[in-house]
Amino acid sequence: MRIVVLGTGNVGTQLSFALFEKGLGPGMVYNRHGDKAAALASRLGCAWTDDLHRLPTDADLYICTLKDAALEEVLQQIPDPGRGLWVHTSGSLPMTVLAPYARHYGVLYPLQTFSRERRVSFDRIPLCLEASGGQEMKTLRQLAESLSQDVREMSSGQRACMHLAAVFACNFVNACYGVAGDVLAQGGLDFGLLLPLIEETAAKVHDMAPDEAQTGPAVRGDGNITGRHLALLDTWQRPEWAALYRQMSELIYSRHNRQI
Repeated sequence: MRIVVLGTGNVGTQLSFALFEKGLGPGMVYNRHGDKAAALASRLGCAWTDDLHRLPTDADLYICTLKDAALEEVLQQIPDPGRGLWVHTSGSLPMTVLAPYARHYGVLYPLQTFSRERRVSFDRIPLCLEASGGQEMKTLRQLAESLSQDVREMSSGQRACMHLAAVFACNFVNACYGVAGDVLAQGGLDFGLLLPLIEETAAKVHDMAPDEAQTGPAVRGDGNITGRHLALLDTWQRPEWAALYRQMSELIYSRHNRQI
């Protein structure tokens, strides 16, 4: 299968390496910044381009890992999409954004957080597929199953719900890690102290529902402790932290009391 990857950001880089490790290419990578395309291509031993007019028209699969806001702008500039299958990797965009530009199209969405320089195994990453037809799905499934043991067909509506859930479970949680690190810094403490706690919190939801695993002063309705925490935040003059603390505590308390 001749594969072209458009985009060399976090997703594009990690997906390209996953393809490379399975002997699937890619044959070319594109980025509008030639230095970025060349840097990734040199590690993969493949061709690169920063000119959309130089994309091959005879590839079997074009994987668009571009930012959501840039996808359609780029597609509009491609003079000839060829007869290959065009897919995007977005969690939030519907599959139909590709319909005006390609005869065969679909979605290959990996449910994972990626960083450009941190390698991650695709073996257990859920790969969520959607396609414009049966043959397109067959092609996508064949590729996906060579990368991951967890391959699922999913509609655009389902994928939008899943992406929203992922923002809560990953992006918002990671932002809270950042706040926690800043709080520790106020006391001259190291973030590493929290790692065992973070690991156990994540491990518990493999065996327990999140609401069952919930602990802490908010779930107990312990106003003495939450009051002291808020007073400490006030002394640091960080109203945004205090507002977040109140909102999260109210959420935890209301979820717990709704169920008892």
